[in-house]
Amino acid sequence: MLSLREIQPQKNEVYLDNNATTPVLPQAIEAATHTMQLCYGNPSSSHITGIKAKYILETTRDLVRQVIGAQSGQVMFTSGATEGIQTAIISSLIAAKSKVNSVKKPILLYGATEHKAVPESLKHWNEMLNIGAEVIAIPVDERGILDMDFIAKHVPNALMICTMIANNETGVYQDISLLEKTIRQHNSDVFWMVDCVQALGKIALTISETTIDYAPFSGHKLYAPKGIGILYVRDTAPFTPFIAGGGQESGLRSGTENLPGIAALQAVLTLLNDKDDSTFKSSAQLANYREQLTQTLCEAFPEIVFNHDFSCSLPTTINFSVKGLTSKDIMDLFDAAHIRVSAGSACSSKVTGSFVLDAMGKPKWQSESAIRMSFGPATTQEEITTACTAIKQAVKALQSSCLILSDTADNSNLGVDGLQQWMYDNGCTWCYVDQRTKECFVIDLAPELVGKFETLVACQGYQVVAALSTHQHIANEEHVNMIQALLHTSNTTCDALGWPKNAELISLENDLTVEAIKVGDKVLARVAMPGHTQNSVAYLLGSPSNQKLLAKDIAFAFTGDNIQISGLGRCDHQDGDASALYQSLQFINQVIMPDTLLCPAHDYLQLFNTTLELEKQSHELLSQALDGELTEQAFIAEITARDKQLPTSDFNQHCGVVTAFSNVIEVVHPNELVSFIEHHPNTVVVDVREPHEFDAYPDDVIAGKKMVNIPLSQITQFVQQHKSEQSNHTYVCICRSGKRSEAAAKTLQRNHFENIFHVPGGFALLNGN
Repeated sequence: MLSLREIQPQKNEVYLDNNATTPVLPQAIEAATHTMQLCYGNPSSSHITGIKAKYILETTRDLVRQVIGAQSGQVMFTSGATEGIQTAIISSLIAAKSKVNSVKKPILLYGATEHKAVPESLKHWNEMLNIGAEVIAIPVDERGILDMDFIAKHVPNALMICTMIANNETGVYQDISLLEKTIRQHNSDVFWMVDCVQALGKIALTISETTIDYAPFSGHKLYAPKGIGILYVRDTAPFTPFIAGGGQESGLRSGTENLPGIAALQAVLTLLNDKDDSTFKSSAQLANYREQLTQTLCEAFPEIVFNHDFSCSLPTTINFSVKGLTSKDIMDLFDAAHIRVSAGSACSSKVTGSFVLDAMGKPKWQSESAIRMSFGPATTQEEITTACTAIKQAVKALQSSCLILSDTADNSNLGVDGLQQWMYDNGCTWCYVDQRTKECFVIDLAPELVGKFETLVACQGYQVVAALSTHQHIANEEHVNMIQALLHTSNTTCDALGWPKNAELISLENDLTVEAIKVGDKVLARVAMPGHTQNSVAYLLGSPSNQKLLAKDIAFAFTGDNIQISGLGRCDHQDGDASALYQSLQFINQVIMPDTLLCPAHDYLQLFNTTLELEKQSHELLSQALDGELTEQAFIAEITARDKQLPTSDFNQHCGVVTAFSNVIEVVHPNELVSFIEHHPNTVVVDVREPHEFDAYPDDVIAGKKMVNIPLSQITQFVQQHKSEQSNHTYVCICRSGKRSEAAAKTLQRNHFENIFHVPGGFALLNGN
C-alpha cells in the first residue's frame, strides 16, 4: 500500500474540473493549519482557548453574511451542501405536514436539471415522513431555463419548490428575480430552497433581499477544504435541526464545529471580499478565459458542439460533445495528457447519458458524449495558457489514432493490423483490418460507433469488404438497415445481415460447403447458427488451403449471442429456438478447435473472448451437451427453465444467462513497481490503454523499462498471436486507474498465460509521472 506522502499530483497537471471540487488555496491551508496547531479550542468552552475559537467562528459567520448578502436570517455551518439540502427539505416537509390536508393534490417541485441530491432527498424524506406528495420535475427549455408557465400552473399545490442558481454540469444560471416573481405571485407561502453551490464567488448575491427560505453552500467548490458548508435560513422559514445533540450553532446544528474548515473558509471569503486583491478574477476576465479555451477546442475538434448557451451560463463552465467520439475517448485522452476534466456520462461499458442534457432535449449522442470542462474564479492566465497548449498537444494523438480526421496528419503507416473490439453498452463491435491490402470488415457494429468506424476508414483509406451482423431480432429490424444506410451500402448487394451476394464457396472441416469472402490472405466464412434467433449466423476467420478452411486454421469465430462468455444466449424471444441452439452447438464443435477464440456479440464480464474449452469448464450445461451427456430434450428443458428467470432483454442487457466469473490476479503496487522490475528484468510492462492515450502520455519508460502498448481493444488479437508464448514472459499490466489493467490481466490469465500481474491504481498513483 502507498503511504499518504507517496500520493502526489502528476507532473504538469492541468486541473479543469473545478465544478467537482477545487484545489485548496494556500491561504486557506495556512489558516486551517494555524487553527489546528494554535487555535485548537472548542468554541463551546468558556475558557480563553475556547473564546479564541469562538471568535474565529463568529467572525467567519459575519463574513459569510457580507459575502452572500444576508443581513438577516440564520447562517449556520454544516458539513457541506448535501447536509444543507437535507436540513432544508426536512424542515420544510415537517412544517408542510399541517398543510397537506388543505391541498387537494400536494406536490413537491424541483428543477429537472437539479443536482441529484435534491430530487433523491425529496423522494426519501417524502416517504420517511409519510407526506404523500407527488414529486414532480419542472421542465427546462433547450437552454436549461426553467419553464415559468409550468411553475405558475403547479406551484399553487406545491408544499416546497427547489431550484438552483447555476447548474453544475452546464453552468446555466436562472433569472432569480423572475423566478421569485412567478413563485410568489402564485403561492406566497410555499417553501423555497435555492442551491447556491456553483454561484458562490461567481455571481453577486443579496440573499436577504429575496424570499428564498433556504440556501445551501459548499466550501470545497470555492477553494476551501471538503467537509465545510453553509446553510442560510430566512427568519420566517420553519426550521428543524437535522442533527440533534449538544446544541451547538445555537441549537440549529449539533456537533462540535469544524473549526479548521471554518477558518479556511474565512481565508477564502476574505480574499473574495477584498476589492483590492487580485486572487479572484472579474467576470470579464473569466469570460476571456472561456473564449481562449473554446477557441482552442474548436481548432482541435472540428466536429465540436457546445451543449449550452454561453449567454446564460457562468463563464467558468464549458460543456461540449464531439461527433464520433465518446466521452470516455476524450476523458481518457485528456487524463493521459495530464488534463483533468469530467465526463457527462458514465465511463464504463454501460453507457448512460447526462440527465441534465436529456432534460434540455439534447440528442442522445450529445448527452452520452458530453465533457465538462470547468475552471474556478481564481484561475490564472498562466493556467489557461498551459491548458490550451496541453489540449492542442493531446489532440494530435487522436489524429494519429484516426479517431478524428486531419488534413495534415500522415497516417499511412499507422493503424491496427488484425482484430479490434469496441465496446458500447455491453455490446461488442468487432473490426478486422488487413493492413497489407487495406481491407477491413466490421461485425455487429453498434449504431453509436458508426462514426468511429467511418472516420477510421476515411483516415486510413480502407476498403470495407463487409459490414455484418451475427443476428437480427424481429423487434429490432431497423438496426441493420440503419447501419447499411450510414455506410452507404445497398441492400440489393447484400442480405439482411449485410452478407455480400457475390461470395465464393469454401468447405469446412466437416466437408460442409459454405459461402466465404476474402480479406487479405484470409477468408471469412459464414455458417448458419440458429438458436438465439432463427437467422443467427457465425463467421469464421482463418487461412484457407485448397479452398478448404480447416478447424486448426481458424483464428476467430464470431458467434453472436449464441455462445457468450460464461453463458449461452437466451431462446425465449419470439424468434428464438432452443432446439436449434442445441444443433448449432453440436455443429460449431465440429468445425473449430477447442481453443479457437470465440468473439461474442455481448461481453457482460469484460473478458473479451472465450473458447469452447473454457466454456465447457465453466458451463456444465454446455459441457454436457457437447460431450453427449445431455439429450436434446433435456437441453431444451434446461434452457426454457433458465430463460424464464431472466428479465426482458433490451438487446443490450440480458441477452443470455451469464454466470459470474472470478480469478485472482497478483498485484504490483505502484510504489513496488521499480523494485519488481529490478528483481524481474525480463518483465514486459504492458500499457493496455488505447493508442491515443499511450501517445499522449509524456513518458513511455518505467524504471528504465520501455512499455509495450497492447490496447485492451486489441487483447483478443494479442491472445491469438501469442498462444505459443503463454509461459515465456512475466507480464505486468498497467492503465490509467487499474480497472482496464485488471481486466486485461484476467483475460490473459483465463487464456492460460502465466506470470500475470497488474498495477492497482495505475498511472494515477504512479509517483512522479
